[in-house]
Amino acid sequence: MPPITDHPLRYKLANELHARPFPSLTTPCRAVYLAVKQPKDAASRDRDEDFAHLIDLLDRHGTAHPSPGATHFSARIGQNTVKWEQHTEFVTYTVFLPGLGERPFDPADFAVFPQDWLDKAPGVRVTSAMIRVERRMDDEEIRARLEDWLVPESIAVSEVIDREAVIAGDFRIDSAGHQRFAVFTKPSVGQRRAGRIVQRLCEIETYKSMSMLGFTRMKEVSPRMGEIDRQLTRLMQVMTESEGHEEATLKTLLASSAELEKISAQVSFRLGATEAYEAIVGQRIAVLREERFQGRQTFSEFMMRRYDPAMRTVKSSARRLESMTARATRAADLLRTRVEVGRSAQNQRLLESMDRRAELQLRLQHTVEGLSVVAISYYAVSLVSYLLYPVAEALGLSKGTMTAAAVVPVVLVVWLMIRRIRHHVEQAGPDL
Repeated sequence: MPPITDHPLRYKLANELHARPFPSLTTPCRAVYLAVKQPKDAASRDRDEDFAHLIDLLDRHGTAHPSPGATHFSARIGQNTVKWEQHTEFVTYTVFLPGLGERPFDPADFAVFPQDWLDKAPGVRVTSAMIRVERRMDDEEIRARLEDWLVPESIAVSEVIDREAVIAGDFRIDSAGHQRFAVFTKPSVGQRRAGRIVQRLCEIETYKSMSMLGFTRMKEVSPRMGEIDRQLTRLMQVMTESEGHEEATLKTLLASSAELEKISAQVSFRLGATEAYEAIVGQRIAVLREERFQGRQTFSEFMMRRYDPAMRTVKSSARRLESMTARATRAADLLRTRVEVGRSAQNQRLLESMDRRAELQLRLQHTVEGLSVVAISYYAVSLVSYLLYPVAEALGLSKGTMTAAAVVPVVLVVWLMIRRIRHHVEQAGPDL
């Protein structure tokens, strides 16, 4: 029996679930992280530029290239390991360095990315971070180190993964331009588990930054939305309180509605992306299974106080834009109906006027018809008289007597002919 035929995408779809494996980290170690995004239309960018930029970095270290079309890649560059991932809107680079270095969060560690290579990046930096992974020590020593490394009033710290590790960060940009995160793991935490924790921190920071782009975008369009909102209110008031000038009002209202649709089209992708990124941030924090450390705020509490209000603002602005668009559409439909009713009334008055004019024209036609009978009869009597003059001489009648005798029959014949012609025209009218 021949084997069943596989779907052409069967293996590709199955392998997609395993496409981005977590790194394996030996504690202690450090990581430097970089996310790059094109300023505009990042989703439709030329992804070959991302790939070429990676190849440039690999060539500097004599490292083998990934296969064409790859969206993720890991390799050794010198004593370090680089991990590259290509996403819908951005590209991330993570370099893992062994050991802890001479001083915590040393900006020199970021030199693994050469400056001239950074200058040629196909985009701008969305975020960058330095992550320090150490063995877990006494809680008081952890507290002292965190207060020395991070901004005390912004520190978020928690025990994660069933109290197997402690993570901390302040979500601030230090003097070197990077975020700082610290991880303290127990000896029982394996290499892959440590890698997952670091990967989660990088994802939380990246997707937080990406979702905040939606917040800034809505802040940019909010002033114009406010102006259009006030304009819609004025137009509705004009529609309610006064009559006349409906067509001018409708034109203004349709212009406002078109602008709202334009704004909605411009921000729709960013709003959808922001919603997705926010969900990822929440999911990544949830899988860490946080527990409070020495009464400090956890990552989820930090997000609730600082990040969630921004996301609620984005959602509120999106609902407001949707509501304004619907309101403008309803107002335009209402005003358009009023204009159509007014035009119908105007057309009705026009038809009534046309009926009156038609009736007057009919009366005038009858009057003209009578005059036509007289005029035609006058000429017809003259012609008939010329024909009857010889007969009048034979009968011994005068010309005047003969002409007078011919008037009545001629007028009657002319009247009957004109009436017959009008009758035929009226019958043929509907068919013409």
